[in-house]
Formats: sequence, structure tokens, C-alpha cells
Amino acid sequence: MTYKETLFFIGKCLTINHEEHNKKIVESLLKEDAIDWDNVVKVSTAHYVFPALFCNLKRADFLDYLPQDLMEYMQHITDLNRERNQQIIEQAKEINELLLSHNITPIFLKGTGNLLEGLYYDIAERMVGDIDFLVSDEEFKKSIEILKSNGYSEFHKDRFDTTKFNRHYPKMIKENRIASIEVHYKMVSDKQFSFFNYNFISKSLKKQNNFFSLSDENKIIMTSINRLFNDLGKATMSFNLRSSYDLFILSQSTSPLNSIKKGLHFQDLNLFLFSSYKVLGSPKSIDFIENQSTIAFYNKQIYFLLNPEQSKNIEKRTKFKNIFKYRATLLFKSLFNKKMRKYIIQKIKSNF
Repeated sequence: MTYKETLFFIGKCLTINHEEHNKKIVESLLKEDAIDWDNVVKVSTAHYVFPALFCNLKRADFLDYLPQDLMEYMQHITDLNRERNQQIIEQAKEINELLLSHNITPIFLKGTGNLLEGLYYDIAERMVGDIDFLVSDEEFKKSIEILKSNGYSEFHKDRFDTTKFNRHYPKMIKENRIASIEVHYKMVSDKQFSFFNYNFISKSLKKQNNFFSLSDENKIIMTSINRLFNDLGKATMSFNLRSSYDLFILSQSTSPLNSIKKGLHFQDLNLFLFSSYKVLGSPKSIDFIENQSTIAFYNKQIYFLLNPEQSKNIEKRTKFKNIFKYRATLLFKSLFNKKMRKYIIQKIKSNF
């Protein structure tokens, strides 16, 4: 199997419990013993959907088609991820109770928000890195102070506070807690989506078990923005199965197209809908507008999928451009900020 064939096979597997046509295609390939399982493991791991792949194959009663050692390995990794996610849920509960006791309402974002809401059939499906949550501008500094007074500290203790240049306070950790946390004061970096802020999302929050998270429509907007812009998916023209799978799960109850139309520049977000529709095997729940822009973007994604060296070059250039822009901004700001200037001088000296 080529990388493209493997990617699209995994994409179909992620929909087999909702899309009968994909279930038939996947079962046919499994019966033919036509799967390169080494590639499947590598690609699904790289896209952070390895446990989701196993959970979907298990629910569809397809595990008998897998080699026994692979099935046992997938089960083991999935069990570990379920245990980790349960600890993340407990840690989020602790943070939630702490901040609520100080009249601050944290709004849990991305994977953690989905876990707390019970979005997935099995909490083991979603691989989660940090615990991300949003607070209002007025509550931001107070939230950081409260967390620090309760054992949290910066992951990189020698770094200058770069909050002004990010969407969140620098990553924080606490001893004997499994996940690092990121306290957000805004959700997106790209200025064209500045409308998507605390005031916008706070009007339609979901509350479950005393946790607050975004509405499904706003989750779709955030997933799309996050993939295309925060994670540079538009610039690098790359696929990401974890983001597309989140979109697919959300699409079971909410129209993705109607969701992104709530905001400005929805044409850009429509690229992600179309791309996800394609890589997941055309699930009927993901609606979109097909036009020249979506087709051109998808064709470029396929081109770079088939030409990995060029794809790596674009990714390197994009990251270099963003790093250069970030550092140039720091240097400019340091002209007016003594602490920042001292930090930059120390970093320069440490490299000699």
C-alpha cells in the first residue's frame, strides 16, 4: 500500500460505524488480506488516530481480520490511552472546581472539552496532549495566580513570558499530574478570525456535569480554524486525520457547513470540510460547498501527498517563516521592554 492508499484506508475505517458503504469497502479489503499493517500503524500513529482506528474496528466486529499480535498491541495502546484520558478528566475536574470556587468559569477546549462532554463512543478514541481551557480577559491574570498558588508552574522556567504573542499563557505543569495545561485568553491567532472570541462563544456554551465547553457549532468552527491556521494546515496543504475525525463525530449531530457560515471568511474553513470529506471516504454527514477553491486545495494536498520531499520543503519554509516573524516581533518589542531585552540578550549569550 502506498502512503495515500494507507491514509485513505484509515480514513474510511474511522467512519465504518456510521457509513455502510465504507464498511463494505473496508471489509472487502480486510477479507482480501490486502492491508499493509506496518504502514497502517505508522500512519495512524503519526495522525494520532491509532486508538480511534482500533475502537472503530472493534465496534464493527472486524478484529478477527487483524493479525493476533497486532490486535493485542492495539488493545494495549488503547487501554493505556483510556487510562491517560481518565486521569486527564480527573485533572480537569480538579482545575474546574478550583477556578469555580473563585468565581471563574473555565471553558474547556479541543480534546479535553470533547472528553468532558462525552463526545466519543469510547474516551480511549481521542489522543489528548494538553488540557486547554479559555477564560475571559478579566479573569485571565487571576486564573494564572490561582493555579500557581495551587502547585502549577511554567514548564520552561527560564523563558520570557510570551503570552502577548500567543493565544495562551506559557505551558504549565504540576507535580503528579499527567497533563500540562494551557490557559487561553483567546482561541485563534489569525486576525481574520478575531470575531471568534470569548464574547462570541460565551452566548451558546454547553454545560454538562458542571463543566463548560463550546457548542457543537463552535467546536466545528474551532476545529476548522485550528487545523487550517493555528496548525498551518492551509499553508502546508496537509491532511490531519485526528482533526477530520473530530469534525466527522461532530457532524453526526450538527451541520458543518451551517456551523462555519456563522462566522466571517467561512470560504476558507470550507476547504477543511471538503478535504475531510474526501479523506474520510465521503461521509454523508459532512456537508460543504464544492467549488474551484476546494477542488484546487484538495488537488494540491494530493500532489504533496504523492511528493513527500516537496511537502517537507514547504513545511520547513512555512515553519521558518513563522519563527522568523515571531522572533522579529520579539526583537522589535524588546526595544520598549527592558525585561524582554534582558531575556533576548541572555538567550543570545547562551548560544555562544
